[in-house]
Amino acid sequence: MADISISRQDYAGEPLSPAAIGEDPLAAIAAWVQQAHEAGEPQSNAMCLATVNASGAPSVRSVLLKGVDHGLVFFTNYGSAKARDLVANDRAAVNFTWLNIHRQIRASGAVSKVSVDESDEYFSTRPRGAQIAATASRQSTPLASREELEAAFAAVADEHAGPIPRPDHWGGYRLLPDRIEFWQGRENRMHDRLEYTRQGDGWSVMRLAP
Repeated sequence: MADISISRQDYAGEPLSPAAIGEDPLAAIAAWVQQAHEAGEPQSNAMCLATVNASGAPSVRSVLLKGVDHGLVFFTNYGSAKARDLVANDRAAVNFTWLNIHRQIRASGAVSKVSVDESDEYFSTRPRGAQIAATASRQSTPLASREELEAAFAAVADEHAGPIPRPDHWGGYRLLPDRIEFWQGRENRMHDRLEYTRQGDGWSVMRLAP
């Protein structure tokens, strides 16, 4: 077995308390994403999304958080592997990891599609190349070659000289967390962990051992 022991330096982060998070943990997620961006974390809105298929097999991949309201919004192909998993089991979990500032957030809950209007609005803001790619790609399906994908891209670009309409197979999802954990690295691996659990219209909070 290869030795993967990698030395690290403990991070003397500020103490984490419910007062520092505030009454709305979803607003705190948005704030932490922004703080990570300001601290120089690359792609601070990237989150690992874990789903489970009909056979109970888990799968995880990175997606981009594109909005925070009463849930966490991301966009993808409705024919993708993750989308098929969500049809079989609408519960999912996400994890944000910001290594430079020794922070993590974990959240889990039910996932549902956003409205057609929300998907249309976001799609219209994407760069033209990204719109073409979303239209041309049949995400997670086998390709005979890279040339097949490039040909599909070129065909969509030729078909639409002007604005590209959102394809029916592409749109957004919203994860409605019923559990959120904020993790802050501390010295001597005595990390702070605060777990928020949805209680009716509000949240309860408890501190967890690191």
